[in-house]
Amino acid sequence: MVRSGSATLPRAASAAEAATWQDDEAGAETNDAADSAQTLTAEDMADAVTTRFRDRIAAIDRALQRLDNGTYGYSVRSGAPIPAERLDADPAAELTIEEARTRA
Repeated sequence: MVRSGSATLPRAASAAEAATWQDDEAGAETNDAADSAQTLTAEDMADAVTTRFRDRIAAIDRALQRLDNGTYGYSVRSGAPIPAERLDADPAAELTIEEARTRA
């Protein structure tokens, strides 16, 4: 017999409780692993967003330099004019649509 609080439990009940407690602990470890995976995924996503923002800022900085140099609106690869519609859609565009397609 095992004494638990004010009740006396048979030893079998105690063993069953111990098994349940071990199962709960194993489940908690699994959940911890899942939480870690979710955290890692969130960190990876945050890193990807940060990288994308940094790349975009760099592209805008290059567009501003081209504006200062008088070369804004012309492809950095061929020197061909970039259509106004493309620049309206992406003011930091560095290539014509055709050049951007062959780049990918």
